[in-house]
Amino acid sequence: MKNTALSQIHESLGAKMVPFAGFNMPVQYEGINVEHEIVRTGVGVFDVSHMGEFLLSGENALALIQKVSSNDASTLEVGKAQYSCMPNSDGGIVDDLIIYKIKEEQYLLVVNASNIEKDWNWISSHNDLGVDLKDLSEDYSLLAIQGPKAVEAMQSLTSVDLSQIKYYHFEVSDFAGIENVIISATGYTGSGGFEIYCKNSEVEQIWTKVFEAGAAFGIKPIGLAARDTLRLEMGFCLYGNDINDTTSPLEAGLGWITKFTKDFVNSENLKAQKEAGVTRKLVGFEMIDRGIPRHDYEIVDANGNVIGNVTSGTQAPSLGIAIGMGYVTVPFSTADSEIYIRIRNKDIKAKVVKMPFYKK
Repeated sequence: MKNTALSQIHESLGAKMVPFAGFNMPVQYEGINVEHEIVRTGVGVFDVSHMGEFLLSGENALALIQKVSSNDASTLEVGKAQYSCMPNSDGGIVDDLIIYKIKEEQYLLVVNASNIEKDWNWISSHNDLGVDLKDLSEDYSLLAIQGPKAVEAMQSLTSVDLSQIKYYHFEVSDFAGIENVIISATGYTGSGGFEIYCKNSEVEQIWTKVFEAGAAFGIKPIGLAARDTLRLEMGFCLYGNDINDTTSPLEAGLGWITKFTKDFVNSENLKAQKEAGVTRKLVGFEMIDRGIPRHDYEIVDANGNVIGNVTSGTQAPSLGIAIGMGYVTVPFSTADSEIYIRIRNKDIKAKVVKMPFYKK
């Protein structure tokens, strides 16, 4: 089990630690609902240093990214980030990721912790272009400072005007007394804030100063359990649950990051799938009758016929209702469609709704 550079600090703060993607990670401190509310209304900090970081450099770096990813990275300017996915050869997804254009001919790819080795091998297998690849995952830490008070709470720590960093843009600048930190207006919560990339040797100083600066704003450490409820309220996909090696980006509602203006791995087959139409779609739903949907529960119609399966589900803290995501056959994918979740051999009524579930 790997530790992040902050694992001992989490333990000293009384965090409940659990194994996650091969790392010893804090799942909660005070409780999921409390931590969820802190991020929705104030500011909280996640240690997500288990994520992977790859640096791609050289004149063909963009060409390699264009080959392995579905979005069009040629639109990126220095200081801009892009959400994308890497399709596999069979119609599924190797991983979803964020691509940062650090400078001309240099990009940072941020990938899911559980997929670091798989992604590295996949990208390397397509690198017949002489691109310089570096795996920085073991050397870098990542803090997600999230919530509507994040800008105000963190402004004293940097010379950059945080309010001027647009969504999915970033600056490489000073932060908490450390130079050359990536300050990125990204996150996984839907409540605004920043993600801070720094070296492992720097993260403890940054963590300490972040909590000193945020003290007046009620800043708290937040665990992975609240990260999951926050992202689910926004309808954000979680790799391994909502998307995986067998789910097409088109089925998963990721057509917006699947650009057929270029060639990429399996693009011809995905283009044909788009023209023919998918047979199932990822939808959001809310429970009408009492019950909490969980991963892999069957979704059925009014006659008990199986029409799909739940990929994620929870009792949504901000909404006070149970919500979920899952794949259903196309006839049941429109808003207000009546569906049923099979919970302990009982079919519990739900309805399909448009995502995000949580609207600011």
